[in-house]
Amino acid sequence: MVPQRVTLITIGAWDVPKLRAFYQRLGWHETDWSSDNYAVFKNAGCMFSIWSINELSKDAETTIPRDPGFFRGVTLAINVETREQVDTVLSEAEAAGAHINRPATDRFWGGRSGRFLDLENNAWEVAYNPNAVFDEKGAMIEMNS
Repeated sequence: MVPQRVTLITIGAWDVPKLRAFYQRLGWHETDWSSDNYAVFKNAGCMFSIWSINELSKDAETTIPRDPGFFRGVTLAINVETREQVDTVLSEAEAAGAHINRPATDRFWGGRSGRFLDLENNAWEVAYNPNAVFDEKGAMIEMNS
């Protein structure tokens, strides 16, 4: 059986030092082994890393479009504990250099969310879901119905 968990997310970066600096401006804490070639940030649910997109594509034995602006078909999410935090997090991301591509709005499912793009157009959703349950570290562990 394949373990049902996500432990590390790595995104390929066109400019690792520039993208690393963006996540540092968000206030994210790195591991001791981070560098301008490979950065790893500590998170509540899993580790988040940045590596050269060229090296990542070689390691994955695949090719990628050579357009830094393409949508990769993946959205990462930051779920928060209160409705107000959505607006705060989006403001902080924008202050760090993110582009807000969907401002915070109340959603049909009873929560609130908005979206931003980091410096290399990686898509992030910031969401408050009234049914989300978090552990003591801030990891979302359940969504009650």
